[in-house]
Amino acid sequence: MAYTLDLFAAEPTTPGERQALGNQAWLLRGFALPWAEQLLPALLQVRQQAPLRHLVTPGGFTMSVGMTNCGPLGWTSDRRGYRYSPVDPNTGRAWPAMPGAFLALAQAAAREAGFEGFAPDACLVNHYRPGSRLTLHQDRDEHDLSAPIVSVSLGLPAVFQWGGLARGDRTVKVPLQHGDVVVWGGEDRLRYHGVLPLKEGEHPRLGPRRVNLTFRQAGAPR
Repeated sequence: MAYTLDLFAAEPTTPGERQALGNQAWLLRGFALPWAEQLLPALLQVRQQAPLRHLVTPGGFTMSVGMTNCGPLGWTSDRRGYRYSPVDPNTGRAWPAMPGAFLALAQAAAREAGFEGFAPDACLVNHYRPGSRLTLHQDRDEHDLSAPIVSVSLGLPAVFQWGGLARGDRTVKVPLQHGDVVVWGGEDRLRYHGVLPLKEGEHPRLGPRRVNLTFRQAGAPR
């Protein structure tokens, strides 16, 4: 029988537990925690080479989430549209290389969710402050939609909105904690998703912020 969102109870679970969000979508509780001490210094190096910026959407809105990229390709947006680019438009230089710990974590999480051979060439680094949010959207700018998305949560807790294949489909609220990883692909690859406004708080390592690493196999720039 096909999986339906009605079967999903969006309740916190214990670290190490796998929670199904769909037939080919998984929440891996605490999966990133063994990598955390390697991720944080690597994250700082990426931000030093390619500082955070608030992108403008094609509609002229400024995103509340600060972002940057690492890897061969980086996702960017302006009034001309959404796209991947091999160079940082702010500097004209290549994006920072993807740190080894980033790649190892992304590939391990993909395998755990049943996606062998994941080769991410883009890592979006999203930086949330209290009040920052990400509206419902699909990840569909990638050249190859057969590869999964791997999303890593660090810092303050957040509420992930998980929807269906149409914007108006019912959504569920999925609480995410430091170290949680969400992986989705296959028949769930184009589900709408977003993040509700981040609440005030103080994480012991990251302070009043949440960082999200989103790994994608973008392929040739469109």
